[in-house]
Amino acid sequence: MARKASNSVNDQELTIDSVEEGFKLLDETTKKLSEEDISLEDSFKEFEKGMKILKLVNEKIDRVEKQVMMITDEGTDGFQ
Repeated sequence: MARKASNSVNDQELTIDSVEEGFKLLDETTKKLSEEDISLEDSFKEFEKGMKILKLVNEKIDRVEKQVMMITDEGTDGFQ
């Protein structure tokens, strides 16, 4: 299981196991950011965490896109 970020993003390395998990964490982060009683410091920490999660999600999506392109390129070679 992936390690979840604590209140301080720097306390531990943030990882995700899947795109879906990343989206779930992003949803939780945006909910925290929309709370009325969140402090400016906590808002910044949550924003920073959200940006790190977004980067991880994008990296996972990029890897899958590359794999699909490789499979597609290999599969169409025989049809040309």
